[in-house]
Amino acid sequence: MTDLSEQQFLAPQAAPIVLRDDERQRCEVWTRVMGYHRPMASFNTGKKGEFHERTYFSENRCQSK
Repeated sequence: MTDLSEQQFLAPQAAPIVLRDDERQRCEVWTRVMGYHRPMASFNTGKKGEFHERTYFSENRCQSK
């Protein structure tokens, strides 16, 4: 997988990629449910609602003495 810094390094003068609507494809989102990964497209209405209610947090490092 390449990150943005590598892409800029590989092609610093490349023109931005522009796609027409008919060239695009839908992005498939997967999430972990009950220990395994599932695509969100297969969720029922209630499960999709639960997914959007999730809260994310960032864990801070502990201070060493």
